[in-house]
Order: sequence, then structure tokens, then C-alpha cells
Amino acid sequence: MADGLEVGPKSPLGEPRQPAEPQQPAHVRQTPPEEPPEEPPSATSGRKVWILAAVIAVGLGAAFYAWRYYSVRETTDDAQIAAHIAPVSARVSGYITAVNVDNNRYVEAGAILVQIDPRDYQVAVEKARADLAAAESAAHAARTHIPITTTTTSSQLHIAQAGVHEAEAGVESSRQQVDAALARVKQAAASLRQAEANYVKADSDRQRYQQLVAKDEVSQQLYQTAVTAAEAQRARVDAARSGVAEAEQEVSVARAHVVQAEAKVRQAEANVAAASSAPQQVQVSRQRSSEAGALVEQKKAALAQAELNLQYTTVRAPVNGIIGKRNAELGQNISPGQPLMAITRMDDIWATANFKETQMNHMRPGQKANISVDAYGGRDYAGYVESIAGATGATFSLLPPENASGNFVKVVQRIPVRVRLNQGQNSEHVLRPGMSVEVTVFTQ
Repeated sequence: MADGLEVGPKSPLGEPRQPAEPQQPAHVRQTPPEEPPEEPPSATSGRKVWILAAVIAVGLGAAFYAWRYYSVRETTDDAQIAAHIAPVSARVSGYITAVNVDNNRYVEAGAILVQIDPRDYQVAVEKARADLAAAESAAHAARTHIPITTTTTSSQLHIAQAGVHEAEAGVESSRQQVDAALARVKQAAASLRQAEANYVKADSDRQRYQQLVAKDEVSQQLYQTAVTAAEAQRARVDAARSGVAEAEQEVSVARAHVVQAEAKVRQAEANVAAASSAPQQVQVSRQRSSEAGALVEQKKAALAQAELNLQYTTVRAPVNGIIGKRNAELGQNISPGQPLMAITRMDDIWATANFKETQMNHMRPGQKANISVDAYGGRDYAGYVESIAGATGATFSLLPPENASGNFVKVVQRIPVRVRLNQGQNSEHVLRPGMSVEVTVFTQ
């Protein structure tokens, strides 16, 4: 060895033995080393007490600091980034002629995403416009017909009333003619009776003169005079009878005129009744005008719907964001409500932290929070508690627990808490929904 010492053999445990001390000669007396002076027992005990007190003080301080630190903070790693994801779907059916975006592309609100063939909807718009023009024309005609109907029905009423008066006058005139004819009948009958009486006297004179002429008591001339007078009276009787018949015929004609005049009165009264419905006719015309106006409004609505459908053939981005889940393809036939893609809003990001119910004692909306993102090297974001869910996460699950249906095992529930990032924290738009984060809420 370097020091000239030999190392003995190894011990049974494999450790090297300590080198043997050199033996001193017997005549050399070894002098024991001097021991340091022992300290008093009281000084050693005091030092140990101070060290122990210092250790206890440090421990209490650390415990107080730890209690103070964690008593005003609630932390959970059951949290993730969330955002609004706007679904984009078709509002009309049709054939896709263009798809202008792809997945993971950022678009602005209003950008054209998908174009549907608009030709069918352009035809529908033209048809709706034509229907509206026809309805407006019919409505104009209906409105114009109202004053015409008012004027016409008023004139008809006046004419009908005048016709009633004229017919009534005709009845009165016909009745007077009947009375006159009856008077003539009476006069003719009186003339007939007088003629018959004169004839009877003249015929009696003729018969008497005939007997006398046979006895030659009177001249033949006187007899001829009597015969002539009798024949003349007979002619007057025939004329009187004809006068009576003619007067009776006039009575019949006059009575027929009365019947005709009364019929005219009834017809005139019917015309008055028909003309008296003028207000109803005017009301009907106004109702037709109102119906025509309602039809115009209906056609306007149909035109507006057709124009909307034409606009819906151009599918635009409803919000700013990044495209995802694109299902639209060129040449695809789609139907209303069919999903085409989704847009993730990058300007409205928050974190959903699921805290245990035992951590909710002092948590309130508005408290400050810190969001540590697992990505980007554990980058921290400042935020605040925006809201606390109205129920636990399990309550909103597909199959919520029903503790009354079987054996009960108590499980600590978690309540979703929305933590909103402060303004300008995500200006770079690097956060993505679903990212794992650790959220700490400062409850004091």
C-alpha cells in the first residue's frame, strides 16, 4: 500500500479488515491523549431546547403558511377549455355547386361556406312576383267596384221607388177607367131599355094600323109610316144592345188594365226591395275588397318566403371561428336541417372546472381564478368565476343516478363552474376547446 500498511484479509461478511496497528516496543510507555474538558450539563441541555424550539417554530410557521395558502384557494385538475360550437346546417334542399372552406380554416362571420344551386328558387321568386301582381290588380278592381256599387244601387233604389209611384198611379187610372166603363154600361142599359120601350110602342102602333088598314079605316101611307117607325125603333134597340155589349167589353178591358197595373205595382215593389239591399251589396263589395287585400298580403308573404329561400341557397358563416366536422361535398344533394359543418368560436373561450361539492363552501361568482394550461409549457391565464351550475354534472348525464333504486354508495359529487378568462388573455387564439387545464379559485 501507499502508506506501507498492509490490508488484512476480508472478514466473513466480505468487508476488509482494519489494518493492524504497529506494535510498540515494550520499553516505550504510551502516554494517553488528553481529553477535552467536559461542558457543564446545563449548557448542553439549554442548547438542545433552543434547537428544538427553533424547529417547532419553523414547523408551525410552515404549517400556518401552508394552511393560509390553501385555505383561500380551491384547485382542481378536472377541468377543460370550452367554447361555443356553432353548427352550420342547410335551410333549403338542393344540389351543392360549391364548397369554399375546409376543416381547420379560420373564417369570418358572413363568409360564403357552401353554395346551393339557386335556379329553382329563382323561378319560385318570379312566380311569386307574378302572383302578387295578379292579386294587387284584383284588389284594385275590388276597391274600384265599391263606389260603383254604391252609386248604382242608390240609383236603382230611386228608380224603383219612382216605378212604384208610377205603377200605383196606373192602378188608380185603370180603376177610374173601370168606373167610367161601368157608368157607360149603365147608360147603355138605360138607352137599351128606352129603345125597347119605344120599339114596343112603335110595334104596337104598327099592329094596330095593320088591323085598321085591313078594314080600310086608315090609309096605306099611315100604315107604312107606323111600320117604318117600328123598324126604326127596332134598329135603335139593336144599337142600344150593341152599346151595352161594347160598354161591358170596355169594363172587362179596364179591369184587365187594373190587374196589369197591380202587377206592375208588385214588380215595382220587388224592385224597391231589391234596391233596398244596397247597403248589403256595398258591404259585400267591401268584404270582397278586404279579401282581395288579404290575398295581396298572402302573396307578399309568399314572395318574401321565396326570396328568403333564394338567399338560403348561399350558406354563410354565422360567427367567426375555425371550421370543423365538414360534411358538405361538391355535387351532394342536401335536405333542410342536414348538418354541413361546425364552427368553433375562438373569441369566446372559458374553462369548465368540476369542483367537488366539499370545495364549494366559499366559492362565489366574481372571485379571481387562475387557469394553468397543460399545453404550452403550463402557461397561466388570469380569469374569474363567471357562474356556478344549477346542478351537479351527474344530474345532467345521460343516465342520472337514482339512489333510491338500490344499494347506496355515497360518492362525492362535482359541480361545474364556469371560469371566464379576463379580457385580452386569449388574444392569440391558441386555446382550443377540450384542452386539459388546472383551475385555482381564490375564495378570499
